[in-house]
Amino acid sequence: MGAALSFIGRVIGKLDNKGRVCVPAHYRQILTAQSTPGVYVCPSFHEGSLECFGEEVLQRFHTAQAELDPFFAAQHDDRARAVLSMTELLPLDENGRVRLPVEMIVHAGLKEGQAIVFVGVGTKFQIWDSERFAPVLSKTLENARALRESSGNGSAA
Repeated sequence: MGAALSFIGRVIGKLDNKGRVCVPAHYRQILTAQSTPGVYVCPSFHEGSLECFGEEVLQRFHTAQAELDPFFAAQHDDRARAVLSMTELLPLDENGRVRLPVEMIVHAGLKEGQAIVFVGVGTKFQIWDSERFAPVLSKTLENARALRESSGNGSAA
């Protein structure tokens, strides 16, 4: 697949009255480079957001799943149900928009006309309601500061 491109940055968008969001152009370029016919989206099973990814992550997941016995490893079914059974391939329209299923909109707390945020996290990106994401970002930065201080690389203020 060549050099891996990362989903980075935060981009503000909106959910329209038809349940559509416009995927940021640079994210669409990464999906296209991975030969993804749209974008894979699933509700996060541990946060109030949507997980979005391309073929690269899907293939990595399949490879990891192949190591587990599909009939006798409980982790196989748990992982497959948490990710694969909840994932939908959403096609992009000519304007780079995807229509989110109602269940996903509800899961992420997205509201028509209100700000959402696309959050790049490397091999995937997330879609958050901007109000839900604000405290998550604050906690993430707090955790990063604590990690730096505990690693001995922190400096006195």
